[in-house]
Amino acid sequence: MPPRFLARQLSCPTGIFGRIVGLLMNRHNARMNAFAVQQLRLAPSDRLLEVGFGGGINLPSLIAGAGFVCGVDLSRDVVQQAKARFSESIAARRADFLEGSVEALPFETGSFDKVCTVNSVYFWKSLHSGFAEINRVLVPGGRVVVGFLPKEWMDRGNYPSDIFTARAPAEVIASLTEAGFKDVRIERPEPATRWNVMVATR
Repeated sequence: MPPRFLARQLSCPTGIFGRIVGLLMNRHNARMNAFAVQQLRLAPSDRLLEVGFGGGINLPSLIAGAGFVCGVDLSRDVVQQAKARFSESIAARRADFLEGSVEALPFETGSFDKVCTVNSVYFWKSLHSGFAEINRVLVPGGRVVVGFLPKEWMDRGNYPSDIFTARAPAEVIASLTEAGFKDVRIERPEPATRWNVMVATR
């Protein structure tokens, strides 16, 4: 699959190819996603936001563990798919899914207890703006969990820079700190794990 086409489908899945890419990414990144969900330390009273939920691999666990889950994604297709898949949770007012970007989250200040995002930071226009918005919608003391593969790994994909920006861990840590987050740290199941799951507190 050509790098430009793949990058477009990763950033905003569309049509049958978007579904296929979503399934492949769900399988390929299953371990990182599961570990990221663990780091949220969900409670039944939590209101949680997932930014860039894509193929939706985390949504069943999030809905099972939190009181309310909202997903935001750039892709209209994956939003509609999630609405159909989790229609019962939506009817019970335990879930909702919206089209939108991290730089302009459509929520009031302090709407969520926890926020997670996995493999979406490559497509943000601005890390600073994205984390500032996440900080805004979190309650004081709220937790953010960010999962991604580091720059030295993602650079191997030769993705076009106008769609995809590989992120170094130091860059993400700096942006979280500048946005006002505290206790920023990297968690990994083993020291040799190549991916990063960052945890921080508002």
